[in-house]
Amino acid sequence: MYSTHRSNGREVDLTAGPGDRTEARRQDRRSLCDVDVAIVMESTYPYLKGGVSAVVHDIVVGNPDLTFGIIHITWDRDSPHEDLYGVPENVRWVEPVYLSMQEHREDFMRMSPQALRMRASGRRRLAHRLYDALEALARKGDPTPLWELYDVGANPLTQEFPIWGLLGTREFMEATRDRLPGLGLPLTDTFWLMREFFSLAYALLSVEFPKARVYHAHTTGYASLLGAAAARQHGTGFLLTEHNLYVRDTVNTLLERSMALPLTRNDYRTFDVTPTQRAWMAWWTEMGRFCYPSAQTITYLYPRAITEAADLGAPVERSVVVPNGMVVEQFADVAAVRAARTAEILTADTGRTWRFASIARVVPIKGVHDLIDSVAALVERGVTNLVVDVLGPTDHVPAYYEACKAKVEALGLTEHVVFRGVVKVRELLEDYDALVLSSYNEGQPIVVLEAMTAGIPTVGTEVGGMAQLIDDPLTTTAGRTWDACGLLVTPGDVLEMADGIERLMGDPELYERLARNARGRVEAFFQLADANDAYNALYREAGGLPPREPASVREQVLDVVQAGVPAPRVSTGPRVIDLRDVVLEALDGEDAAGRDVEPEVV
Repeated sequence: MYSTHRSNGREVDLTAGPGDRTEARRQDRRSLCDVDVAIVMESTYPYLKGGVSAVVHDIVVGNPDLTFGIIHITWDRDSPHEDLYGVPENVRWVEPVYLSMQEHREDFMRMSPQALRMRASGRRRLAHRLYDALEALARKGDPTPLWELYDVGANPLTQEFPIWGLLGTREFMEATRDRLPGLGLPLTDTFWLMREFFSLAYALLSVEFPKARVYHAHTTGYASLLGAAAARQHGTGFLLTEHNLYVRDTVNTLLERSMALPLTRNDYRTFDVTPTQRAWMAWWTEMGRFCYPSAQTITYLYPRAITEAADLGAPVERSVVVPNGMVVEQFADVAAVRAARTAEILTADTGRTWRFASIARVVPIKGVHDLIDSVAALVERGVTNLVVDVLGPTDHVPAYYEACKAKVEALGLTEHVVFRGVVKVRELLEDYDALVLSSYNEGQPIVVLEAMTAGIPTVGTEVGGMAQLIDDPLTTTAGRTWDACGLLVTPGDVLEMADGIERLMGDPELYERLARNARGRVEAFFQLADANDAYNALYREAGGLPPREPASVREQVLDVVQAGVPAPRVSTGPRVIDLRDVVLEALDGEDAAGRDVEPEVV
């Protein structure tokens, strides 16, 4: 682990004592150079590998005409700080922001009631003003009162008093008692829960952020809260990307629900949960509703995510679909090998051994247990000419991995299911006939796009953007329609997954058609250069930078819409937006607040 982080080309010590570290970081942030885009990450790029990190790295590499900074939110200084990607030179700094109060303890302790310089009556009014602002957000979806409190009580550039000093006052406790009577917790528990929420907010919102023309958060939750606050500090732009629906996934994890289940902004009021769970559900849900209106544009990976996010309070009229993308040329060799193998499959004996790749971390959300059961069902049917290699880390949830191994052994499947651990996937792709994805939750999986670019079909669960990737017919502006390149099954349905695998193995013509469509869909709709052009245009638009050719994504779409194109599907470079079917019709012509929708279509 590195004990330094990159800052204007200098190495900054992160091993000093807490008080010295806090002051050093504060001074260092003031010296960071201005950048075009500050990307806000939560425990990912560039210190942890993963799909989101890979996408962000592609964005900064693919936009060399812009300068970037990375604000990396993580727990504390003992979290990973080693650059795993080799960030390019147009990333001018990487700045950590810590959530742990041990990293802020001395500063936070100085935020005493005396620091407010208010009498008891003033503290009482302030406490009720805080709860009034929270109520305006929760009941009306209005974030304005909270932002006004941020400006006077938390924004280090405009602060009139440190609102954090309120948390230790008798008046705050009394207001908590009076304003949250229905939470169902003892007063002391409620008080400390609220302090926990506000201490997390302190860790993020008391910071003077380095200046950028645009702050781009790559998730709701803490990253969007920081990004929105930083943009407000400097009067600059804020973009939000939801690779997946963070609020839904966080709440489902909290409640130990299936990750495939939906969530709405009102569920924390109606679910049968404990008082503490209800409070955390409200915290995550309302944080999203607080941040959504600050974003000029919110990008999603697939159209259905727009309507799912609308149920959580996201504004449809500001939503854009920017899919992930691939560099097709990088897969030319493996695609050629797979094309030859596909030709062999068309003429081969049906008894050939099929090789399937499950490229995933061995963790519960990836449904590896289910996949093992599906293989067992196939073997029981007499379908034994297959091997499934599980490619991915096994140390994230060790107990789950051990349970999966034990299950394979107990079912006698050691010749059919093999755990190969971390490998260089792209170097091995040509060895596999198909990809299997048994996940309960995905956004727009990079592994599926990689398989598609190699000309490899997928049998996968219908989660996230999988339908758009491999099943929905996609039509280019020239009128060419690409059909499915894989088979979708219900998440958790072991037998349906087994049926899909068996069908693919037993129908060579189907296999050949799916394989051909896979690469064609990527070439037509999921090119990395198109995605980078889209982000570049959005950055320039939000940051007040002059446009580069081609025109901004927003203008391209508006041109098509205003021209009165009759088809409901509009394809514009990297984006496929079902303007009527996916957005308007799914919402019955209303937005998240129940207002009639005639969106700007962004």
